Amino acid sequence: MATILQIETATQVCSVALSIDGKTICVKEEIGQNLHASNLTLFIEDVIHAAKLTYQDLDAVAISKGPGSYTGLRIGVSTAKGLCYALDKPLIAIETLKMMAAGFIAENQFSGLICPMIDARRMEVYTAVFNTELNALEPTSAKIIDETSFANLLATNQITFLGDGAAKCVETLQQSNASFSEANFNSAKYMSLLANQAFQRSDFEDIAYFEPFYLKDFVVTQPKKKV
Repeated sequence: MATILQIETATQVCSVALSIDGKTICVKEEIGQNLHASNLTLFIEDVIHAAKLTYQDLDAVAISKGPGSYTGLRIGVSTAKGLCYALDKPLIAIETLKMMAAGFIAENQFSGLICPMIDARRMEVYTAVFNTELNALEPTSAKIIDETSFANLLATNQITFLGDGAAKCVETLQQSNASFSEANFNSAKYMSLLANQAFQRSDFEDIAYFEPFYLKDFVVTQPKKKV
């Protein structure tokens, strides 16, 4: 029976959960800008305390590995790796978009396809398409969304688009088979089943060399000069 600490920082959601044997027992999360650096370790302390556990009771630490916010991912992964080093526990990495799709399936009776989207600025999103067995029909990629996006799949399938990237695509993806969910699935609680399955397979990361799945290079923008 595995007790796993789960961390999600790929978006504006700062989320921490604890699971035992694939079931979430405790979660703490908040949505907002620039929360991760100040709140993540506090949230970890809170869920450990709320579950009446100690850090040594953990069997593994799971991290939402991306794609997503460069800064958020760096904070989440560095925190997870630090815990694994200090506690001598294995590190599990869960792809963020798959976690989102798993959350939608857990909360809904649905027979179509799921397309989680993470905002990547302007009309670009990080996205993939999954069926209800969580098999990827379109692999993770960065897409610029226009009226023809997903046209082949939408011609014969109902697709639910979800995530903060989907919200900006409502007016663009007007096909009859397209629907949109406003619920938040960027939550560490939706890692529980996937993390437990990975633990049972001993699907662990090399802590020394593991890096987040950024998908795109980090671009530094120069602040505008004041006139």
